[in-house]
Amino acid sequence: MKDITVSRALNEEEYNELLRQAVAVIETSRLQIAKQLNTVAMSSYWEIGKLLEECKLDSKHGDGVVERLSIDLKSKYPDMGLSPRNLWDMKKFYLRYNECDTKLRQAVAVLPWGHNLLLMSYDLSPEYVVFYANEVITKGWSRDMLRHALKSEYHLSIDAVEKSNNFTATLPTQQAEYANEVFRSSYNLGFIDAIEPLKELELERRLVQKITTFIMELGSGFSFIGNQHTLTFNDKEYRVDLLFFHRRLRSMVAIELKIGEFKPEYVGKMNFYLSLLDKFEKAPDENPSIGIILCAEKDHLEVELALQDVNKPIGVAEYQYLLPKNKLQELITDEIRKSKNL
Repeated sequence: MKDITVSRALNEEEYNELLRQAVAVIETSRLQIAKQLNTVAMSSYWEIGKLLEECKLDSKHGDGVVERLSIDLKSKYPDMGLSPRNLWDMKKFYLRYNECDTKLRQAVAVLPWGHNLLLMSYDLSPEYVVFYANEVITKGWSRDMLRHALKSEYHLSIDAVEKSNNFTATLPTQQAEYANEVFRSSYNLGFIDAIEPLKELELERRLVQKITTFIMELGSGFSFIGNQHTLTFNDKEYRVDLLFFHRRLRSMVAIELKIGEFKPEYVGKMNFYLSLLDKFEKAPDENPSIGIILCAEKDHLEVELALQDVNKPIGVAEYQYLLPKNKLQELITDEIRKSKNL
């Protein structure tokens, strides 16, 4: 006897979950395709750069040869960007990374050519090249976003930030170590297209609207449960701004958004939310829920004091819109001044 499958209409919540998963699949596929295309192009550019180096061609004696090579190659491959300048850049690309380790070469191999040219124009250590390459791939940075990050020395601001959390005191050693790897003290929200401060509900709305990109910024392992997640206790309702689940930590992660600077009273509110999540929603095989307070500014010592006697795992992180408006204006003015002097 054949099985009979009965179809049914999905409710709004089920449909939204289906849509979210479908979008995640497509975004992941597009990212993988882009990586493959970039890798093939970079491989070609690498080998051409290697050929130029092996022929001992340089700008003093090889201009004529490279110009002729450019004309002949462009006649066969007009869409590959094989100008004399690009050919010389391919040699520079090869020389820059030829003796670097595999990790670095793999990182730049998946970047668009324009991004690689930009990275090569800065004197960065191999560690920072890998850092920016990973930021570009995981967060989909455009070339302009990468340029702004490089000009603002974004890598130095990440290094300088102290982690503000009580994970070591509230979680088992192994989980605390991993939580410190997962959560950062600063997050870049440049993808929401804002340079002015936003109200909390508008910030939340934009993050939910681009939840796939926000998850990429948070890092791997996060699954979005919902926003304004309702917790009911003693006939009262409480709402968590954003709720996630982290697969490897096996923990729910509650995120509260604050548009201003950190205030110690935010910790008490988050501690209460985590107690409700652990009491009413945490599964028996899951680890304690973790809270992240995401605010515009924080003072590390103030956060440390606020978390001192709290028994729930809570972290406090800052966010930025890649560049503050005044900093962005400075960069634009600087670019205009430089262009006039050329």
